[in-house]
Amino acid sequence: MPLASHAEGEPRAALIASAREALVRNDGIDAEMKLRRALARGASREQVAAYLGSAYLRQGDRARARKWLAPAAFTRDSAAEGFRVLAQLELSEGHLAAADHAYDRALQVTPRDAGLWVEIGRMRYRGGEHIAAIEAADHAIALDPRNVRALEFRGQLVRDRYGLLAAIPWFEAALAQAPEDLSVLGEYAATLGELGRGSDMLAVTRRMLKISGGNPRAYYLQAVLAARAGRYELARGLLARTRGKLDNQPSTLMLEAVLELAAGNEQTASELCEQVLERQPQNQRAGPLLARALFEGGQYRYLTIRFRDEIARADASPYILTLAARSFEILGDRVQAGALLDRAAMPERAGVRIVGQGNAIGSLMAQGRSQEAVAVASRAVEAEPGSYDNQSLAGDVQLALGNAGAAQQRYAAAARVRLPESLLLRRFEAYGAVNDLRGAAEMVAGYLLQNPGSRTALRLQAGLAARAGDAARAAAILDYLRRTGSEQDVQLLTDLALVRLGTGAPDAAADAAGQAYRLQRASPTAAQALALSYATLSIHRGAAVALLDKARRMLGDNPLLAEARVRLNREG
Repeated sequence: MPLASHAEGEPRAALIASAREALVRNDGIDAEMKLRRALARGASREQVAAYLGSAYLRQGDRARARKWLAPAAFTRDSAAEGFRVLAQLELSEGHLAAADHAYDRALQVTPRDAGLWVEIGRMRYRGGEHIAAIEAADHAIALDPRNVRALEFRGQLVRDRYGLLAAIPWFEAALAQAPEDLSVLGEYAATLGELGRGSDMLAVTRRMLKISGGNPRAYYLQAVLAARAGRYELARGLLARTRGKLDNQPSTLMLEAVLELAAGNEQTASELCEQVLERQPQNQRAGPLLARALFEGGQYRYLTIRFRDEIARADASPYILTLAARSFEILGDRVQAGALLDRAAMPERAGVRIVGQGNAIGSLMAQGRSQEAVAVASRAVEAEPGSYDNQSLAGDVQLALGNAGAAQQRYAAAARVRLPESLLLRRFEAYGAVNDLRGAAEMVAGYLLQNPGSRTALRLQAGLAARAGDAARAAAILDYLRRTGSEQDVQLLTDLALVRLGTGAPDAAADAAGQAYRLQRASPTAAQALALSYATLSIHRGAAVALLDKARRMLGDNPLLAEARVRLNREG
């Protein structure tokens, strides 16, 4: 009998079962065809509604999916699937409350479904109920310790909360259950890459490509690895192999911007950065990269206009201030250029933006209405105490008001969800405000244990070592940072010079201080470090005196300047 006529005579129950298998393969079109044949064989609407809705959703046809799912007319056997897919549909359209209601109805049917709890956890996380999301993940693991989706989700949450290294066992446990699961392999590879285990990451991506030839995420991750190594043409070729399937993701746009800038296509790079900032206004990498692309592309006037608000901030990025200053200088406005260079030379030491901009609390603080800001932040925490955003912002308000202890409590609650570098810096400042160096050191050491490649944490650790009198350790860390990408960081070079003086290496100190001063002659700290280096070496006495005077005018008298003057007077 021909295959076609055999299929035509297939009973409706078999067609529905075959359609469900197609959905497992993510083949929405095949599932739709089989379900339509089942309807023609006499299947009821209730028997196929859940699966047809799922088939249309997988095809991206939300309108037709809703026609089958919204009436919630499902059989007992398909109800859990129907409500679950309805929740996914609502989530895809941003209807969190409706999705929550649909998931509740699915739970009434299958309360012990670990996969369902994972979906609920992801929804809660997206809605800002971060602690509730963690609890959902824990519950899913308790229901089914081998569930791949639950293990993957727990790994992602652990990565955010504790760090990269802690997440590895969770992804490996998931892969032990499903060695060819591409989603988990992608998470595993990305985490290995962030840990600096490039060869291991490459091996995992090759495994992904063996399982799924042309897998776009595997090629993207390989492109990231190549770009980090400075092999931009290779990275460009690897990214092209994704065939545009990841083009709308901010991470892909950022990688493309880096590659375009490296190729000298500044206009294209700036356009890509703008796309990222449109979707993620707080992206901390896109802004500086955009400024660099505009400057290198000769768009000096536009750079000063585009970053006008950033420049006006008291805690503006020294990097952006410097680029804006150079732009004003090229445009002939030396007064504005000088003012910005002076500000860039004396940045806020911690570099922490205490209160996020663009929100009600930030506006209230800017207007000096601090008590109202405290009240708004407190109400937000009371309404959803499990929200990272609510807790961290409430901590920002307290830190801005000088209440370091209260800020630390809020930050600790936020860190139960995740500890990005921005929160690490704010917690470090809160520790410093109460002179709790031990607490700061333990926090930084723990962070580096999980995230050994964090340059921010390494910088903090160097500062702690210097304060503890361990100049050799501080110098080793700062020298490593200098050699691996911070050759243009004036403050780092200045710090390196000072700790090298502490290790009895004035020649090396003068080298670092001289490089810092050449990069930014307006920097009083660089001038001070170079003067102290000259005084220690007993050379260039006239230049050292001039540098000391320059530093004293901007910094006032301090022990370092006094020490340098004593040395110079002794030599004079």
